[in-house]
Amino acid sequence: MYADENVIKIKHDVLYEVAKLAFAGELDEKKDQIAFELVPGPKPQFRCCIYKEREIIRQRIRLAEGKAPGPIDDGNVIQVISSACADCPISSFVVTENCQNCMGKACINACKFGAIEPGRDRSHIDSTKCKECGRCAQACPYNAIAHLKRPCKSSCPVNAITYDENGITVIDESKCIRCGKCIHSCPFGAIASKTYIVDVINALKDEGKNVYAMAAPATEGQFGEQITMNSWKKAMKDLGFKGFIEVGLGGDMTAAYEAEEWAEAYKEGKKKVTSCCPAFVNMVRKHYPELADCVSTTISPMCAVSRMIKAKDPDAVTVFIGPCLAKKSEVKDQAIEGNADYVLTYSEIHAIMKAKNITLMPDEEYTYQESSIYGKRFAASGGVTAAVLQSLKESEDEIDAKVCKANGAAECKKALLLMKAGRLPEDFIEGMVCDGGCVGGPSSHQDQLLAKKPREALLSQADDRGIHQNLENYDMDSFSMHRE
Repeated sequence: MYADENVIKIKHDVLYEVAKLAFAGELDEKKDQIAFELVPGPKPQFRCCIYKEREIIRQRIRLAEGKAPGPIDDGNVIQVISSACADCPISSFVVTENCQNCMGKACINACKFGAIEPGRDRSHIDSTKCKECGRCAQACPYNAIAHLKRPCKSSCPVNAITYDENGITVIDESKCIRCGKCIHSCPFGAIASKTYIVDVINALKDEGKNVYAMAAPATEGQFGEQITMNSWKKAMKDLGFKGFIEVGLGGDMTAAYEAEEWAEAYKEGKKKVTSCCPAFVNMVRKHYPELADCVSTTISPMCAVSRMIKAKDPDAVTVFIGPCLAKKSEVKDQAIEGNADYVLTYSEIHAIMKAKNITLMPDEEYTYQESSIYGKRFAASGGVTAAVLQSLKESEDEIDAKVCKANGAAECKKALLLMKAGRLPEDFIEGMVCDGGCVGGPSSHQDQLLAKKPREALLSQADDRGIHQNLENYDMDSFSMHRE
């Protein structure tokens, strides 16, 4: 991760100021003041001048409102803050001081586009002519030409990032899978996502709406071993939510119904891929469309809990809280009926809580549990597979299935390529685009390695209820568990 404390602080400060004004009903009236409050001047804090800094703040405010930072909106939840991106080096290949200005001029001879010229002390690369082929770097006998690959571009697993004529990053919406890897790789904080914080705050303020919070299974352990799901339940009630449910329950639901699909597909000799990771589903649909029919029709845990809530309360507004940016895509792009209305990352819900002076309080006892341990472990790579196989075991419909647990974008691409070529040795693919699973999501509050110990401490306190035993407590016939 390249995003340092300065980038994160600016982001959080903007979200907090927007949330505070939204609660006060003064956002439209006073939002222009935020840039001047955060950048008072006269000396710049993080850019060349206070005017550029204020423009970056203004573009971040627009994102916090759920808008594109500029006049053009391609619909992507991931957006480029152009005023921040402008400071990134434009040239991909540069000549370093190692250049000996030799007579051979191997770099110039290797370039087929006339992009390299001799200079007084060293060769010079014209970035307007350079096609980034790399032949000059390969030809230089002194290794004097360096490849400056932008962190955003190198982090993108699906090659969705290019640059325009001014060197500003461009995200190809047709390729982007909304994984969010580029956001925290940018050292300038120039890539960010739209938020739903204003929509959620307006819903909470509307006395005629029943707003429910749903926390991702990855939440446990992110805030220490004393912050339980019950801590979240109490805080969300204080914030104005009518109810709160842990989405690990949805993990139980998804596992039970996906198990039925696996069993049927296995008997028919068909291969399937999981559907709970929206970035993985986007990867299949955009980059391997011939495999789209292999995606499980079972809805994600988030959608399952949302449908359950709306089956009881048709006027409910459901809000998912977690570390995943692609969940915003699942709500907006995939448009599955009955899905969550809004998605908030941990930093976004924190800004809303801070605006109302609400904090997560330690829970001395593990007093709230709505999911089995299998639903809770949905958040880690391999967790979906373990839950599905457990569900098959409980229903006495076990199959000798082999599962490819693709951990991270690279493994997902490899597995899908094998499946496309008809050479996948396993029967099913569990796809998790984030390394480690949802616990490694781009908007995690804490690194998954640091969160592992408190997470395991919390999960060790969960009871041993089974998946099907747990689902007997809920009316599963009141809503559909499949994509319509």
